[in-house]
Amino acid sequence: MPTTAPLHATLGLALALCAAAAMAPASAQTPAPAPAAAPAASCPALLNQTFPRLQDEKPQSLCQYSGKVVLVVNTASYCGFTPQYEGLEALYAKYAGQGLVVLGFPSNDFGQQEPGQAKDIADFCYNTYGVKFPMFSKSTVVGKEANPLFVSLTKATGKAPGWNFHKYLVDRQGNPVASFNSNVTPTSSQLVASIEKALAQK
Repeated sequence: MPTTAPLHATLGLALALCAAAAMAPASAQTPAPAPAAAPAASCPALLNQTFPRLQDEKPQSLCQYSGKVVLVVNTASYCGFTPQYEGLEALYAKYAGQGLVVLGFPSNDFGQQEPGQAKDIADFCYNTYGVKFPMFSKSTVVGKEANPLFVSLTKATGKAPGWNFHKYLVDRQGNPVASFNSNVTPTSSQLVASIEKALAQK
C-alpha cells in the first residue's frame, strides 16, 4: 500500500497557513471608511435665534426659515394699522409656495395697543383675520430691551420701528434688504415689488 505521510504533511501545511491568516493584523482587513456626509446647510446669523411660539410658548428656531424670503413685522391688536393683518396673511398665502414667510412679533411698545396675554392675542389674530403665518410671543422691539432679532434688524437697516406694523424684508441668504414703515401697506406696489424681486433671486 502507498504511504499516507505526504498527505499528512500537506494537510499540516494547509492548517498552518490558515492559522497564520487568522492571526494577521485586523487593520489589513478593515474596509475603507465611508465618505463623510454632506454638511448641513448653514443658518444665517440673523436667523440663528430662538423665540417662543405665540400659541403655546414652544421654543422655535428661526433657522427653520433659512433659504426663505422673510418678512418680519411687529404687530398689535388694537391699532389703526391692525387691519394690515389681513393683507399680511394674503401675502403669505400668495407667495408661501415661492418661498416667502411672514413672521409676526406682537409688541406693546406703542400706545399700549397690545395689552393681552398670549392666548388672547393668538385668538384675536386667528378669529378676526384668519392669520396662519408664524406668530411669536409678545416682546419688546425698540430700545434697550428690544429682542435680539429687532436689535439686529435695526442695526442692519438703520431703521427702528416707529410704530406698530413696521416691516423688514430679509433675503434668502439672511440679509436684511429693505425696511418699510407702518404706512406702507402689505398690498402696496413698493412692498410687493421688493418681495417679488427677493423671491426671484435663488
